[in-house]
Amino acid sequence: MSGSPPRTMRALVKAEPGEGLVMREEPVPEIGPGDVLIRVHKTGICGTDVHIWNWDDWAARTIHPPLVIGHEFAGEIAALGPGVDKLAVGQRVSAEGHLVGATSRASRAGRFHLDPDTKGVGVHVPGAFADYVRLPAFNVVPLPEEVDDEIGAILDPLGNAVHTVLSFDMVGEDVLITGAGPIGIMAAAVAKWAGARHVVITDVNPDRLALAGRVTPARPVNVASEDLHEVMAELGLKEGFDIGLEMSGVAAAFEQMVDTMIMGGRIGMLGLPPGKTPVDWAKIVLRALTIKGIYGREIFETWYKMIVLIQNGLDVRGVITHRIPAERFAEGFDAMRSGACGKVVLDWGA
Repeated sequence: MSGSPPRTMRALVKAEPGEGLVMREEPVPEIGPGDVLIRVHKTGICGTDVHIWNWDDWAARTIHPPLVIGHEFAGEIAALGPGVDKLAVGQRVSAEGHLVGATSRASRAGRFHLDPDTKGVGVHVPGAFADYVRLPAFNVVPLPEEVDDEIGAILDPLGNAVHTVLSFDMVGEDVLITGAGPIGIMAAAVAKWAGARHVVITDVNPDRLALAGRVTPARPVNVASEDLHEVMAELGLKEGFDIGLEMSGVAAAFEQMVDTMIMGGRIGMLGLPPGKTPVDWAKIVLRALTIKGIYGREIFETWYKMIVLIQNGLDVRGVITHRIPAERFAEGFDAMRSGACGKVVLDWGA
C-alpha cells in the first residue's frame, strides 16, 4: 500500500440501542506509539456480531453505542506507530481480537488468554468492520502466502476450534461434537486431522448438517430424526465417546453428550448455554468425567498451530458459504440469522 490513509472511511456501526447496524462514514483511527493501522480487505461475520445486530440482553448489557463492530478480518498494514519495528507497511496480517492487560497474574506469566482485564475488539473498543482498524502491534499476526485473505478473515473462529480440539489428545479417539455451526464444523475437520478415529457431529439444522457432511469426514447426525445410540452402534462404539466438544450452547445437547460419554471421558465446553442451566452432576461424578471450559484462543500458541495446520494441508475453505461486498452487509446478516449458512465473508476491497 502506498500513500497516506484517507481521513474518513466506511464503517459498520451500532449507532444506537436497538436492532440493526448502519454503514456510515467515520474518521480513520489515529495511531499512537506501539499501534498499527491496518487496511481491512475481508471480514468474517461472527455470532457475536449477530448478537449485537439483534440487540439481545447480552448486547444491551455489553455494547455502548456508537461503536464500530467486528473482529474477524484480514488486511494489510497501512501505517506504523512510533516504536513499531518488527512489522512493515504493506505486510499482510490478521490479528488477535482480545486486547490483554499487563498486570494480572496470568498476563505476567504469559498466559494472555486467561487475563481477566481482556477487552474485545468490536465489543469494547472500535472494531474491524471498516476500511481501517487500529490495533496494538502486539496483537498483529503476519500471514504467510499459504493463508490468503479469505482464510485470514476466519482465523479467529478457526482458532476457537483448534484451541478446543487440541486441548485433548485426539489420536485414536472417538469424538462427539454437538453443534454444527461453522466452529463445530471446523472442529470436526481439525479433530480428524489430529488423528481422531470417529468424529460424529450433531445438530437439528439440516442445512448445517449437510454442510458438515460436504466439507468434513465427520458423520453428521440430526438428533431430531436419528437416534444417536443407533449411530454409535453402527460405528462400533460400545462404551461411548472418549471426547466431547460442546459447540452449541444448547442445554439438551450437553445433556445428551454426558449420557453418551465413556467412563472417564473428557468434555471441552466452548458453547455458552443461556442463563443458568440445570446440570445432573451425579452423572458427571459417577462417570468420572472431566469438563474444561474453553474461551477464545491461547495467545499466541493457537495462532501458530492453526497456521501450520493450514500450511500443511488442513482445508476449511468449504465452511465459507457466502462471499458478499461489504456494502451488502445486511444480506450477510440475514443469512447468519437464518442459520442456513456457514461462514459469511464481507469483501471491503483491496
